[in-house]
Amino acid sequence: MLNNIPVIHFLIVSALLFATGVAVVITKRNAVVVLMGIELILNAANLNLVAFSRTDEALQGQLFVLFVIIIAAAEAAVALAIIVNVYNHYKTINLDQVNQLKD
Repeated sequence: MLNNIPVIHFLIVSALLFATGVAVVITKRNAVVVLMGIELILNAANLNLVAFSRTDEALQGQLFVLFVIIIAAAEAAVALAIIVNVYNHYKTINLDQVNQLKD
């Protein structure tokens, strides 16, 4: 069933995911929501890699997707730990209020 879907459909969905992720990162001020926007951007890249790996017999795109998923999981864990520490120090996760990390 998926072999009948043209690659352009995957690319359109990926572009929409990427645009949504960029819009979230630019407009939102909550650190957790910004992280979710970054995850949307990474998932858009994953969708592109999988879509283009359909034409490759060696499945290299899917191997790259595995690495991107691992890096995204590590990024989310480290970023959430940083957000918890920032919250403990500043008592907020609003990025506008946490504008000076010198304190």
